[in-house]
Amino acid sequence: MTWVKICATTNLPDALASVAAGANALGFIFAPSTRRITVEAAAGIIAELPPSVEKIGVFVNETPTDLAEVAEKAGLTGAQLHGDELATQIADFRRALGQRKIIKTLQARQLLENDAREQVIGEYLKAREHFDAVLLDSGWPQQRGGTGIPFDWELAVPIAGAIGSVMRLIIAGGLNAENVSKAIRLFRPFGVDVVSGVEGAIGKKDEARLDSFLASVRQAEQLEPIS
Repeated sequence: MTWVKICATTNLPDALASVAAGANALGFIFAPSTRRITVEAAAGIIAELPPSVEKIGVFVNETPTDLAEVAEKAGLTGAQLHGDELATQIADFRRALGQRKIIKTLQARQLLENDAREQVIGEYLKAREHFDAVLLDSGWPQQRGGTGIPFDWELAVPIAGAIGSVMRLIIAGGLNAENVSKAIRLFRPFGVDVVSGVEGAIGKKDEARLDSFLASVRQAEQLEPIS
């Protein structure tokens, strides 16, 4: 079953609607963003969620110590490293976070423009014992996530394949109920991550879009892969 993370949770009603729709994980953004949430607000929401739902904090260029402190205060079960964290630094985050899930975001657009992308990907994959999944997103340094725009899926197939062959791969960036089926059939990822595709306004989820997105994910699992 495809793991589904609904990111940028900002309030309890949206969190509960995401869980009711069938989300496996909720994301809480602690980095500068129009969807940013405070540690205290996140803790209040997380306290009301069932234990079965993962609570993933999204961080950009935080130190392992500061990140672990936020994770403890908020009650997070995992962290998404969405900044410029180097492969050589991932072990430090593992030591700080213990058994919490660690997801490292890589920006597909930047990789596609980098002639040394195979080397870059290889360095992260060598460190895979220290983290749990790679998330391919479509952001850039000025807006690292929540762009609402997919990266070039066809060009990124080799990159996704190299990652997905050895560890869990999560696809993000411009996903919605209309295109997530293609993403799942093309990449066959461990999971998908969505923000703008299930919002009615920035920072506010739309229940109908949540339901449609989850339904599309489950339907796609029954379809043949795109070869």
